[in-house]
Formats: sequence, structure tokens, C-alpha cells
Amino acid sequence: MHDSKQQTFLKAYEACHDRFLRYCSTLAYGQMDVQDLVQDVLLSAYENFEKIEKKGQLIHYLIRAARNRSISIWRKRRDLIELADLHHQRLVDQGVSPETILDIELLYKMLKKLPVRQKDAVILFEISGFSIREIADIQQSTEGATKTRISRGRARLAVLLEDKSTQQLSEVWGTLKSISL
Repeated sequence: MHDSKQQTFLKAYEACHDRFLRYCSTLAYGQMDVQDLVQDVLLSAYENFEKIEKKGQLIHYLIRAARNRSISIWRKRRDLIELADLHHQRLVDQGVSPETILDIELLYKMLKKLPVRQKDAVILFEISGFSIREIADIQQSTEGATKTRISRGRARLAVLLEDKSTQQLSEVWGTLKSISL
């Protein structure tokens, strides 16, 4: 029974691994260690796998669990400077240019200023690569509301990042999709 559960879980997780890691990397940036967040959520998901009704939509459970776990960690953590340095060093180690690192750090800082559902929608769409439909399912919303959140989030970021061009912002999104923290 145990091997069957493990195989079923691994198969379900394999389909969403990359997007889940990108989401967690963005969520954790400068706030907590990404590997700790991912491991905590995966352990919880595995332990509760029998209770997850739609195993084919494991990603929905993982995203909600990561968001909830990160909120709990943020409330307890005070060593944010060390984590920001760790994330910065991981970007350097992956060959990201200093200018792009500054843009990424600024983007993450501005993402914190968005309303939570807008921020999550933008992160899921722009960085994690989820479709509008998938985000709507995760947020238990309509596709129209999801498009609105993404559009408003982008517009707000454009205002907050007034000295950054749309092209620069697109390059930062692209870099974030291609790296792991």
C-alpha cells in the first residue's frame, strides 16, 4: 500500500513540479528558505494525500498549502536579511547579471505592495506559468476575475516601477521563469 501511495503521489507531483518550485521561489524570496518551504509543503501533501479529493489537481492543494505555510513562517521569522542575502547569492551563482538582480529585488519588493489575490495571480501567471483557467481554479474564482486581477496587478506594478520599461519588466519575468532559487 505504501509503495502505491508513494508512486501515485510522485506521478501527480511530477506534472506540477517546475511550476510549483517557481511559485515557491517567488513566494519565499527574501522571506524564507525555498527548500524548507517546498519540503514542508510536500511532506504535508504526502501525509494528507488520501484526503485530497482531486489528485490530478495536486497543484491547487500545493499552492494553497505553500501560501498558508509561508504566512505562518513570516509571522515567526525575524532573520530576513540573511535570507535575502542567500537568495541574492543564488542568483549570482546562476549567472544572473547585477542589473537583473537589482530589477528582480525591486520587483519582489513591489509585489508585496499588491493586494494578496492580485499578487498571487500575477506570480502564478507571470512567473510560475499557470494558465488563466488554472489560476481561476486555484483561487476558486472565475476566469474573468482572474484576468482582471492579473491586469490590475500588472498595471499597479507598472506604476510602482515607473522607471522600468515594459520590455525590462518582460525580461525580468523571463529571467524568473528560467531560474530557480
